[in-house]
This record gives sequence, structure tokens and C-alpha cells, in this order.
Amino acid sequence: MIVREIFSKAVLSKSQIYDYALNPYVGCSHSCRYCYAAFMRRFTGHKEKWGEFVDVKINAPELLAREIKKKRMSRVWISGVCDPYQAAEKKYKLTRKCLEILAENQWPVTVQTKSPLVLRDIDILERFNDIEVGFSLATADEKIRKLFEAGAPPIRERIHALDLLHARGIRTFAMIAPLLPGTDGLLAELPGKVDHVLIDRLNYFYANRIYSENNLEWAKENSFFVQQAEELKEGFERKGIPVRVLFESARESRGVRRG
Repeated sequence: MIVREIFSKAVLSKSQIYDYALNPYVGCSHSCRYCYAAFMRRFTGHKEKWGEFVDVKINAPELLAREIKKKRMSRVWISGVCDPYQAAEKKYKLTRKCLEILAENQWPVTVQTKSPLVLRDIDILERFNDIEVGFSLATADEKIRKLFEAGAPPIRERIHALDLLHARGIRTFAMIAPLLPGTDGLLAELPGKVDHVLIDRLNYFYANRIYSENNLEWAKENSFFVQQAEELKEGFERKGIPVRVLFESARESRGVRRG
């Protein structure tokens, strides 16, 4: 893993998900094989493969402190094209420092991660009037997780972190994306640990080789994504957990919806 310290020109960027995204790092050591953020290499100029480099924006807290004085207050998504709690965060604590600034100014925040390292910062998370913490979970099957997310924390650790955060009164959610085989196990694991669930399909081609080498190409079919999403949505809603499916099936895109 190549780690470089860099100085950034800005830290709050426009986002299609929320008004602002904040990424204290460029690149991600989790090295998930399906990661959509791999497109970033076209803009960063890195020759290393995605997952083999991390640039540390060491001036991110200072930039944030200046930028929030000039920008309109709105929700900040701490995530987007990196995991804010990847391994480098243990040393640099950039996400923690940025959270402290946002908490002091009471900006609304959504944190999304795969790492239980977020538990380190519960003391700051509890200072917010408006914050939620989500964990990305693509499967409940550790064998599948190791194929696609070998560098990311085990599923059990993520679910345990959700449980602890939820028990402390912090709003939590699960982002089940991209839908991989084995998601059905999450129906038994997440109730009582999350306030809502988001579901999305695989939208990029970066993991094609993993699918073909492991005879999983059936799990890239639209029918798989639609069926899995419907089963998860119905299952969670029966347990009283609100669900949003973030993609349309071919049937829905033609204007035909289930009654």
C-alpha cells in the first residue's frame, strides 16, 4: 500500500447524494473489487491499481474550518469515493478532526463506512443534533465477502458496530449495496440495529472477473437484483424497518408497477 501525504485545495465537494461530500482521503485500502470509485484514477493520475494507494489530505481539517464559514449549512456526506475510516484513519485521525469541527458548528452529517473504527468517535457523534451512521453491507456470507471485499472488515464486526451505535441512541442505517449473493442473511441480523435500509444493485463492471472465475455470473442478471431487492424490502418492512430501493427494475422502467 502506497500512502502519500498531500495538500488539497478544497475538501467540501458537490454531491449527487447530499449537498456536500467530504472525503479526507483519495483512494481506499479496503480494495473492494466492485468499487465504483475506481473511476477516480482517470482524474488523479495514479498508476497504481485501485486499492493499492491512499493519498492523505493532511490539511483537510483546516480547509473544512474555513469552508463552512463561507458555505450555506447543509448535510455533509462523509464518504463518497473513499471509506473515511479506512486503515490510514487510525494514524491521521482526519475524519475525527473533521467531525469535531462539524459538531462544533452543528452541521447535519451522514457517515458511511465499512469499518468499526467509527466506534472510536462515539464521543463526538453523540454531540450532534442531526447525525446518522451507516454501514455498507453487500452480503451476509463471509465467503462471498472475502471474494469481493477481502480488505474490508468482516460482516460480523460491522453488524456489531451498528448494534452498539444504535444502542447509544445514534441513528443508524444499512446500505445493502451492491447486492451480492447471500444478502438474505441480513434479514435476521439487522432488526433492532438500524433505523432504515437502502438497497442498490451492481452498477459497474470492475468485478466482472470475480464473477466469471467463481461461476457467479447469474448474480449479475437483472432478475437476480430485482428478486433480491423485493425479498429484502418485503422482509424488512414486515419487521417495521423502512426500506428504499435505489434502482428500478426493467418492469418499473416501462411504467408497470406492482399494486
